[in-house]
Amino acid sequence: MKTATETYHIDWLILLPIVGLLLFSVAFVYSASASFADVKFGSSEQLFWNHAIRVLIGVVLMLVFSRIDYHIWQNISATAILVAIGFLLLVLVVGPEIKGASRWVRLGPVNFQPSELAKYAVVLHTAAVLSRADYVRSNWRTSLRPVLAWTLPVIVLIAIQPNMSTASVIFLIMMVLFFLADVDMRHLLLIVGGGGIIGGLYAVSADYRWQRLMAWFNVDGADESVRYQSDQALIAFGNGGIFGVGPGQSRQRDWFLPESYGDFIFSIVGEEYGFLGASVLLLAFVLVMWRGYNVVKKAPDAFGRLLAAGITTTLAVYASVNAAVTCGLLPTTGLPMPFISYGGSSVFFSAVAVGVLLNISSKAGVWIRPRRSRTVQRSPLS
Repeated sequence: MKTATETYHIDWLILLPIVGLLLFSVAFVYSASASFADVKFGSSEQLFWNHAIRVLIGVVLMLVFSRIDYHIWQNISATAILVAIGFLLLVLVVGPEIKGASRWVRLGPVNFQPSELAKYAVVLHTAAVLSRADYVRSNWRTSLRPVLAWTLPVIVLIAIQPNMSTASVIFLIMMVLFFLADVDMRHLLLIVGGGGIIGGLYAVSADYRWQRLMAWFNVDGADESVRYQSDQALIAFGNGGIFGVGPGQSRQRDWFLPESYGDFIFSIVGEEYGFLGASVLLLAFVLVMWRGYNVVKKAPDAFGRLLAAGITTTLAVYASVNAAVTCGLLPTTGLPMPFISYGGSSVFFSAVAVGVLLNISSKAGVWIRPRRSRTVQRSPLS
């Protein structure tokens, strides 16, 4: 029996930016939520401590999952997406309606958002199916059908919550993975075209979505109140200028910008830390994306390549769309800034996903100055 030497490394250019984002998010959330928390809970630190605990758990989850061989997830991808579909159905049955949408399930004292699980379950299962030995790019039965049969129900269930932004992002990520798997271009264009038509019709099927589009395009007669959050976010950026007004000195957070600690927290960062601070935050994401796509290029197998691509693309799309919405470049939508916005489900599942990405990076040899290594004896058949 031959032996193989397997060395485990941490990719510091992925780990350090993510840990930095998580740690700084604690300060960002405290600044953005202090006034609101003081009025609602009687303590300005209530949301701060909630988020700090979640960040700590997120860091632990990331490190734990970075040590688990990513090939394990290939065998349970179908189970993961089944669980995700089950929770999405549960949302429609027992999920409380908040601001006209049902997106949460209460598990004891914890509110859980199944769409956060679903988006990574889709990435995992799509990567598993498209990396199977019987995959044939020109045969839609072995390439597209097995993926669409599982992912389309997820997209539909999320869309009818309603949550068009998350449904659209999942569809986009699925298309990226199809492209990387070299799916027949005719099939891919057909799906993109069909998805675009259905998505467009869905976007204008509800009055509030139509009003958001009209307000974004500045169409005469559009309801200007729909732009309120976006306008207040732009005022925050204007207040911040180049260097910012200083930590904890935001004026927009105090009742001008609703839920400034959530989807629009990037504008508070821009106000308090200025253009320079906001740029550093975005550069941290750019560094992670660069390293992530390096992992995609050097991954040791098709499953690792597609899984790394799905995780990296998910983080890239969420960060870029959130920043674009906050800056008024896209219509208002409800996507959080990864690792920065307040919320447990997003922090936990994104941290787990980065842990998996770190494990793929270790297997691919895309690492910088490893801290330590250990040797494992294994059979070449294992």
